[in-house]
Amino acid sequence: MTGFKWPLINDNITDDDKQELVNFITTPNVRFTQGPRVREFEEKWSEWQGSKNTTFVNSGASANWIMASALRELVGVGEVIMSPFGWVSDVVPFLEMGFTPVFVDIDPQTMSIDATRAEMAITKQTKAILAVHVLGFNALTQKLLDLCTDNNLILIEDCCESHGATFRDKKVGTYSDMSNFSFYFGHHMTTIEGGAVCTDCDEIHDIVRMLRSHGMTREASKKTQAKYQKSFPDLNPLFTFAVPGYNVRSSEMNAVLGLSQLKRLDENIKVRSDNLNMWLENLSPEKFQTNFKIDGSSNFALPLILAESRTSLFASANRALTDLGIEFRVGASGGGNQVRQPYLAKFPNRYRVRNLLNLDHIHDFGLYIGNHTGITQDMIVDLCKKLNKV
Repeated sequence: MTGFKWPLINDNITDDDKQELVNFITTPNVRFTQGPRVREFEEKWSEWQGSKNTTFVNSGASANWIMASALRELVGVGEVIMSPFGWVSDVVPFLEMGFTPVFVDIDPQTMSIDATRAEMAITKQTKAILAVHVLGFNALTQKLLDLCTDNNLILIEDCCESHGATFRDKKVGTYSDMSNFSFYFGHHMTTIEGGAVCTDCDEIHDIVRMLRSHGMTREASKKTQAKYQKSFPDLNPLFTFAVPGYNVRSSEMNAVLGLSQLKRLDENIKVRSDNLNMWLENLSPEKFQTNFKIDGSSNFALPLILAESRTSLFASANRALTDLGIEFRVGASGGGNQVRQPYLAKFPNRYRVRNLLNLDHIHDFGLYIGNHTGITQDMIVDLCKKLNKV
């Protein structure tokens, strides 16, 4: 598909998926804009995920924007504690909304926010903690959950790379006030482009649904609609805009594909998890980090992080992967440490940075390769042997 012997992603859209789309498209008088199929997908996703409410949007990045906007509606602006390891859309929405990101280091065994460092960063201005489940590893700990409860903080989970990952007996994304998922082409399942915001809170759900569609109250519950009709009787209830919203709706075709993909999501997750186990079991712990906390993980991509900071070894590993025709990404997730990205220079004095030694090591000496259903465990074992000899 990409010219690589081992591409970063494989084509997870099957002939059955395509037939479902054909059947939908050829149905007479079918509606293509957001409608009953979107609602059906939201219900099925909530059932699978274990969340009360799901709002389907056009990308995981849009879901990040929706959550930042919802946070501002709920508690106003202030500080949000996060690791700068994830994706640009984990950071920019908060900056644009007037929040102050407070960047703290990661736990190297999960590559996600370190709860102890998060605790040290809490101030009277802190409004929320953002936990990004990087590469499908579980980011949650009881300490992190207690921090939010004890300090009355909103917990937000970015689960874009972690469909089906768990903490204890529940899936990640169900412990927080709101969470998001991505259904981009390379993720555990795809709607080509697409994302979702999940929450058990009806108030947040109403805000999210209004934000998705221009801020219109007709997207919210009957109770919320009635409240605005009573407060603003001079406005047409079909065109009452309660919050400064967007248009990040998805389409019926995206939902049709999602419904078809959801049927085999559990199977895909198992393949990815088995691949991760085989990868870590066969890599040399003397050269590469293998002591990740894999309980509950739902791997998105296979991490290759040097155990020590060795520039020549990292260069050799890069050359070996290139020579073998294996596609990879340096930095391990989202371009590595977001603090080192140029866009942040446009926001001087708008964020705070604490020590990021663990993350900087991954930025400089880490990468990932693709993990998907097109990979066999024999391929993994063979590659590990070659890397161990680098």
